[in-house]
Amino acid sequence: MPDHDVLVIGAGLAGQRAALAAAEQGVSVGIISKVHPVRSHSNAAQGGINAALQEDDSWESHAFDTIKGSDYLADQDAVEIMCRAAPDELLHLEHLGVTFHRNEEGKLGTRAFGGASAARTYYVADITGQAIMHVLYEQLMKFSDDVARYEEYFTTGLAMDGGGNCVGAVCRNVQDGSMELFGAKAVILATGGSGQAWKPTTNALICTGDGMSMAYQAGAKLMDMEMIQYHPTTLAGKGFLITEGARGEGAHLLNANGERFMERYAPNKMELASRDVVSRAEQTEIQEGRGFPDGTVALDITVVPRKRIHEALREIVLVGRDFAGVDITKEPIHIKPGNHYAMGGVKTDTEGRTNVPGLYAAGEVACVSVHGGNRLGANSLLDTLIFGRRSGVDAADRAKGRDLTNPSLAILRDEESRIGGIMGREKGSGRRVSEIRRELGEAMDSQVAVFRDAEGLNAALETVKRLKEEAESCYIDDKGSVFNQDVLGAIELNYMLDCAETTCVGAIHRTESRGAQFRTDFPERNDEEWLKHIDLTKGDDGPEISYSDVTITQWEPQERTY
Repeated sequence: MPDHDVLVIGAGLAGQRAALAAAEQGVSVGIISKVHPVRSHSNAAQGGINAALQEDDSWESHAFDTIKGSDYLADQDAVEIMCRAAPDELLHLEHLGVTFHRNEEGKLGTRAFGGASAARTYYVADITGQAIMHVLYEQLMKFSDDVARYEEYFTTGLAMDGGGNCVGAVCRNVQDGSMELFGAKAVILATGGSGQAWKPTTNALICTGDGMSMAYQAGAKLMDMEMIQYHPTTLAGKGFLITEGARGEGAHLLNANGERFMERYAPNKMELASRDVVSRAEQTEIQEGRGFPDGTVALDITVVPRKRIHEALREIVLVGRDFAGVDITKEPIHIKPGNHYAMGGVKTDTEGRTNVPGLYAAGEVACVSVHGGNRLGANSLLDTLIFGRRSGVDAADRAKGRDLTNPSLAILRDEESRIGGIMGREKGSGRRVSEIRRELGEAMDSQVAVFRDAEGLNAALETVKRLKEEAESCYIDDKGSVFNQDVLGAIELNYMLDCAETTCVGAIHRTESRGAQFRTDFPERNDEEWLKHIDLTKGDDGPEISYSDVTITQWEPQERTY
């Protein structure tokens, strides 16, 4: 049985930062990833990372922009921690070797991003996440004696002891199908979001809500699951992301009449209003008949100098050419809002602790909450790094003060039996995994999206409940042990269904419009009743609801306009 003081599940930016921080405390660390770490979804972060580093900027301004962007649902103590720490974390990355853009004076240069009162987004062209990830992975390699890497190990469940403590995890070695029980004094979930429960999505195929579901099944609380961000600029039908950096460089949004329609919705910020505001504006234009016949609006990047496009948006040039057949330097590209990010997740405090002793979470899987009802662009990379580090440090402190409790081998046998049951189902005994996934994704995208109402949300919930039943008999074709993605897909399906169910329940329950949750049947924000978090725990008959207060330090809620 492999055992470590701290076990990190997920090797994107949050996981790698947590592992490095824990190792620096002198404890034994293991990091598990179901793909090679540099294939983690943090790769997809294009636009940049926020920090108030300029002399004319301040952490207070960054914090206020974040809180306003969250529609006042963010916990302000957590936001203050993140924004205060941002400059030092950015400089730490630069010193490690991240090649951030520099201006003509040779100083670190910034670009503007939505919802921000200053240009404080630092970037590496439009591959910022990838650039940071490769540098952190170099650090993992450098400290390989301190951090054991278990690459291409798929986590199927958390290991609990009789006292309700998380003491490890059960994993399947993807390469040969063998099962391992990992023991740990502390476990950090850094497994990312749940975007694959929607179709289409900007999220990678691996973003199936694994950590949220495993924590939920283990008794941890989920928080604000209804808050799902739709990014304003994705390719219709495919979900590919067109970075917010394009609008930061000056690109315009146009309807089919050639109007720069954001003047009607956010006259001050225009295309650089917060993401929920821009997505609703686009969807309104489309629904009221001012979109294009393919159900889109246009992003006009031709207003940006050609040299600058190739310098700062080179990946988007390739995406436009290869997947839309458009040269973005010469003509507008058609886009629409698409599923992008989960603001909600596993409820944690500012050290990454959950309500389950020994279990931590950081990154998109977690809800601290610094994003509240709507995340500002370029705050996600910051979130992963700041709270990844903090969770790593606290988990190491916990590990130093206790002895290792080896999990019972019965946990391993139960998981082996469960997976054996999936693989033993006869062909035709139920539906295919892919069919259920497609129906789930289409239901969530049509009814739990930019605009919502009770009828659609309840219909989506009924669909999810039916699909959960059908998932119990779905069958797979591959009965082998080597790189069996079929069986992993069946397990991931259950993770996604848990996330979809809790999202629907939260969205039905929150009878107001706030941030990404826009209810056409309750179109106003209602601070008197709903300035609070919705917490969800697993009950016998589905998610059980409770509430927790929003932490307010110095910024009282006010009308939110851009």
